[in-house]
Amino acid sequence: MPSLPNPESKPLDHLAEIGADDSPALVLRNRTLSFKDLRDRVARLSGWLRDRVPQEGARVATWAAKNELTCLMPLAAARAGLVHVPINPLLKHTQAAHILADSGAVLLLGTKARLESLESGDLPAACKALDENEVLDALDDVSAPLPPSQRQTDELCAILYTSGSTGRPKGVMLSHANLWLGAVSVAQYLGMESDDVTLGVLPLSFDYGQNQLLSSWYAGGCVVPLDYLFPRDVARACAKYGVTTLAAVPPLWVQLTELDWPAESSAPLRRLTNSGGALTEELVEGLRGIFPQARLFPMYGLTEAFRSTYLDPDLVATHPTSMGKAIPFAEIMVIDDDGDVAEPGEEGELVHCGPLVAQGYWQDPERTAVRFKPAPGASHYGGVAVWSGDRVKRDADGLLYFVGRRDAMIKSAGNRISPQEIEDAARATDLVAEAVALGVADDRLGHAIHLVVRAAPGVEDPKDHLPKALAKELPNFMQPHVIHWRKVMPLNPNGKLDRTAIAKEILGELGT
Repeated sequence: MPSLPNPESKPLDHLAEIGADDSPALVLRNRTLSFKDLRDRVARLSGWLRDRVPQEGARVATWAAKNELTCLMPLAAARAGLVHVPINPLLKHTQAAHILADSGAVLLLGTKARLESLESGDLPAACKALDENEVLDALDDVSAPLPPSQRQTDELCAILYTSGSTGRPKGVMLSHANLWLGAVSVAQYLGMESDDVTLGVLPLSFDYGQNQLLSSWYAGGCVVPLDYLFPRDVARACAKYGVTTLAAVPPLWVQLTELDWPAESSAPLRRLTNSGGALTEELVEGLRGIFPQARLFPMYGLTEAFRSTYLDPDLVATHPTSMGKAIPFAEIMVIDDDGDVAEPGEEGELVHCGPLVAQGYWQDPERTAVRFKPAPGASHYGGVAVWSGDRVKRDADGLLYFVGRRDAMIKSAGNRISPQEIEDAARATDLVAEAVALGVADDRLGHAIHLVVRAAPGVEDPKDHLPKALAKELPNFMQPHVIHWRKVMPLNPNGKLDRTAIAKEILGELGT
């Protein structure tokens, strides 16, 4: 049962109204905005947007690094009755052009360099592009700033495009209520306070990254947006700003645990949060060793429903591989192949019900119908649910455990194998820092198991030792048939291991 079964939401732009006037809300490179400043700038930016784009529900896109404009746009566009479409600044012009065309954006605000990278035909005829600095310079002259809105909370206010790991990026439609309740939920279970300082290292086009802003502001806290070049930049920023909350995805955590953390960087941290992939037991141990005073929150989510589960930090040591239980406002069900609620210990599909469920994929009814379907009959919330495609188990205590994605399973010699299990075993040897297992079509086996790895720093002769170590940990049918070594593993724009790119690379090398 959800911990808060009767959620109430407000228009998203009301998040600017919560913090104390003189409390810091946003730390930029050249100045700090208090909550009073935040309220003024959101009012002015929303007034500017209303003047330029008077059509209710029109899409406005941003394509820029983390700065004042990209941080204010989620609230300002919502107040102006527009739909914000953030484009990951790491994307190239081709991907940006697809998002602009697919969303039907009528306005693109971006950095000069990114706008200049657009080629002929990239910018739709109905879309106007403006340098972000022109917009910010114009805000002081806005004659009619907009007051807090009274919008219906089921109105569409954002479209977040997935990273496109399974084809062309698709836009997930989010309402005021989706984003507001996501902020409330996370602020509650993380125990965030008005004196918290969140370091925003994740892309604002990523639901996890954007929520760092929204949940911090709901708690009346402060956000320091950071576009880092090197992992050590994160550690330095933690010391400089007294960061209390740090969120990351596993590949970044791996890099951060390979650093030497001085006390001034690590001591202020109160909480660490992880999503975008499971933490390994070794990584959990490393984080707890570097940040013994910080509470570690492993989490699971999907853009279509924002966040589904978190593991209570008090259980991390005893249940390090668990996904935990449902977050506030989420009802998480495990449904077996017959459509019934699975018994404890029985594998089934994770189904997310409740008010965090998005409104579907933008202009894509076919893919929407596949993922967004009626909730199971036993659901407390009912309505439309997200059928994740992820296979999980729930134990007798209600804790969830990830098994794998149905479409990612490797079927080799008649065995159904979870790539994650092989990857976990490889990392557990301490010989590799990162690992991706995949199945490659094989006439004899169905799939041959290929393992792509990056060696752990300072390990001597890992290529010689890894096969022997895996032979000790995995049964014969799970042994990799081929191991590929990489000095660098490709990441997608959200900082996760890019499994699609890795698979394409391996298939290219094999000539298949």
